Amino acid sequence: MNDTTIVQRLRQFLFGLAGFMCAGTIVELLLAKHFDEPMQIVPFVLCAAGLVVVLLAWKRPSRAILQALRAIMALLTIGSLIGVYEHIAGNLEVVREVQPNAATSTVLLKTLTGAAPLLAPGILALVALLAIAATYYHPVLTSNTGTAQPRFGTRQPRKEIQ
Repeated sequence: MNDTTIVQRLRQFLFGLAGFMCAGTIVELLLAKHFDEPMQIVPFVLCAAGLVVVLLAWKRPSRAILQALRAIMALLTIGSLIGVYEHIAGNLEVVREVQPNAATSTVLLKTLTGAAPLLAPGILALVALLAIAATYYHPVLTSNTGTAQPRFGTRQPRKEIQ
């Protein structure tokens, strides 16, 4: 197995994993009934957009699609950070309502361990990282034509030093 095959398989694996995680997150959000408020719809939209662009990049890579993938993955990362903030703010609000006179350490601990998991929105950032990693040195981005060409593994012979 040559370097080209290994890199192509790794790229396919990363795209597949990112797509699976987008689809899985949508299912998980549906099962958790994560659609009570308008802001809770944002991860559905981000995951759907992520899934579409990952599938396009995986099956029909072009320079425009890979650049769109990178842009949408940047949005997923921003959405992930906003989600972490929203979960912290939601947990903090519940703690302050239930225990308005609690000590700061209690408020902090209950905010971090509340009903809204803090790292759950981080899955979007992980999806973005995997998908962007799959585009690293992608042949479409390194070629002049903007379409996939077999460029990996075509090494020039070494010149021997005399």
